[in-house]
Amino acid sequence: MKLSFTTLGCPDWPLEQIVERAAEYGFDAIDFRGMAGELNIYELPEFSDRLAHTRKLIGDAGLQISCFSSSVQLFSRERFESHLHEISAYARLCEQFDTRYIRVFGGGIGHTQRESAIQTVVHHVNEMAKIVKPAGVKLLIETHDDWIACEELKAVMEQVDAKAVGVLWDVHHPYRMLGEQPEATWEALGKWIEYTHVKDSREGSGPGDYQYRLTGQGDIPLDRIYSLLRSKGYQGYYTLEWEKKWHPELEEPEIVFPQYVEYMRKLAQEA
Repeated sequence: MKLSFTTLGCPDWPLEQIVERAAEYGFDAIDFRGMAGELNIYELPEFSDRLAHTRKLIGDAGLQISCFSSSVQLFSRERFESHLHEISAYARLCEQFDTRYIRVFGGGIGHTQRESAIQTVVHHVNEMAKIVKPAGVKLLIETHDDWIACEELKAVMEQVDAKAVGVLWDVHHPYRMLGEQPEATWEALGKWIEYTHVKDSREGSGPGDYQYRLTGQGDIPLDRIYSLLRSKGYQGYYTLEWEKKWHPELEEPEIVFPQYVEYMRKLAQEA
């Protein structure tokens, strides 16, 4: 089992602390989603002027970068050119760090008809795929925002270059938001799933109401999801996405991160 975490969970940590704690807690990798208040980490000295130092720091700790998580929203027509620039910047970092993946969002579609939205996303992601494919990098579309339902994301995946585009299964969203069963998600998207985001929550008092919980302390069927992934031969990362940057009231990473590693390692041992 390969474990990673997104830096959303430790928004105030500098690079040295991120690397030190990742190794200390027993993670295998780091998924960079911002640092030091900057979401586009290629804008930071650590990933531009001081890139060689950063590469050595991470490597010496026995860690990898599992993914660079971008802010790209595939549906957006207005920001398409800037998103191409963002993908190009992350593709260069992927080459420097021997990283396979860049996460992208489908994005909100507003009042656009679903079929029209699908075609827009297909066109945009195929254009972005032309940038990353020569470097052996893949774009991962996350089950997020208006692309949580497996059949709707499947309609996109059937029309894109599978050598350059895959699926990031956020195991929380389809189950919590739609009641989509893990088996249904895998049946529709399994052949494209190469990466996962893991988080837990407990259902609240009304539709769409929930509270994040420490891993294993909510009612997301994580043990069932892990068993499913294991039975299907999944070899990718299990990446903790603790959204403390967006929800400052959540528990501190010093509590959450080691608890996640302990829970997931135990899950693997008992499987």
